[in-house]
Amino acid sequence: MVALVALLAGLVVLVLVTTPWSPWARTSALLPTSTAPLTEDFDKTEIASSVAFQQLIGAPAYLTGAAGVVISAWLGLTRTGARIAGGLLPRVRRWWLRVVLGTFAVTLAIRILVLPFDLWLEIVRRDSGVSTQSFAGWAGDTAIAAAVTFVVTAALMVGMLALVRKFPRWWWALGSAIGAGMVVAGSFVYPVLVEPLYNHFTPMPPGQLRSALLDLAARDHVPVNDVLVADESRRTTRLNAYVSGFGSTRRIVVYDTLLADATPDQVRLIVAHELGHAKHNDVLRGTVVGAVGVASGMVALALLLDSARLRRRAGVRSAADPRVVALVLALTAIGMQATLPLQNAISRRIEASADVHALDLTRDPRGYAEVQRWLAVSNRSDLTPAPVLYVFYATHPTAPERIALIRSWSRRQGLPAVPAMATTE
Repeated sequence: MVALVALLAGLVVLVLVTTPWSPWARTSALLPTSTAPLTEDFDKTEIASSVAFQQLIGAPAYLTGAAGVVISAWLGLTRTGARIAGGLLPRVRRWWLRVVLGTFAVTLAIRILVLPFDLWLEIVRRDSGVSTQSFAGWAGDTAIAAAVTFVVTAALMVGMLALVRKFPRWWWALGSAIGAGMVVAGSFVYPVLVEPLYNHFTPMPPGQLRSALLDLAARDHVPVNDVLVADESRRTTRLNAYVSGFGSTRRIVVYDTLLADATPDQVRLIVAHELGHAKHNDVLRGTVVGAVGVASGMVALALLLDSARLRRRAGVRSAADPRVVALVLALTAIGMQATLPLQNAISRRIEASADVHALDLTRDPRGYAEVQRWLAVSNRSDLTPAPVLYVFYATHPTAPERIALIRSWSRRQGLPAVPAMATTE
């Protein structure tokens, strides 16, 4: 308990220091408390399109996420998960193989039970024109995701039980340190080991746009050797770009859908935002926060596994029982869901900070506002999400919030006001 309190206190300090919502953070720009009426920047047709799409996609999208948590909790907090994990165990003598088989059984059960929700979501995406892939392609992506989940979970469970068996009283101390280290290592290798499983990446073709983006990065003093293009068009029509990794694995990735639909100026403004993440080392900062969070979670997990009542409810004898995998996955899923509001609040502030960086770098508030409007309309983003959905699921500020921030920045800089952008009555 002392270790948990110390780790949580350190996590709070780390979040306050690294997140741009405090006076000593890298920018004091906060999201404006009020936004312009939607009809100033979006016409009635665009608003109606967004509302219709969100009504169509909302239920399957949110229920798919909720189903994973509920099913994991049901399996882990009842004896069902222990029975599934222990189905083949009496015939297996090696403890680590028992853990692997138990992990496979539980993760497969979760995947099968969530699959109808995933399929529902894919059908809705296909009907709405967002998904462009075949059902075979979707099934392949689903299988890859399931395989990655199993491999990572099995490795973590074998490592955890090895520590429990070797150090029954202090396994959580080593486990928290190792878990934190694995978060850092995983964030570093993710771009080169996991992302290529889902997409093919190619360097942006030589030309005026590539040169302009590299020049922009050089002017921003951000070391970028290349900008990669992901073949996301085989999966979706959505437009996006992102930055991942850190150090030698840091990369800026642009969807090929964005290159196909955006003008060079729009791509430049979007990449300026991604350069903000790179400039501020947001991936590394987030990795460090995540590492401390995982260390805290490991200690909390050990405290919960010490509860004889909880173990009896789950049908496991001890933390060393190979059937404990379902209980561990349930507690992890519940913990991650409970911390989503904090994670998303941090993410929204980081995204707002990257918007400010893009504005400082390009000095083009009107162009940047038009880009945010265009992205929202093209992706049919939720312009006014319900408060609960915003708190639990919104990783970015809404388009109206981002446009309001742009106008606020423009006023502070003494630049011309960004006009209303609605195109029709």
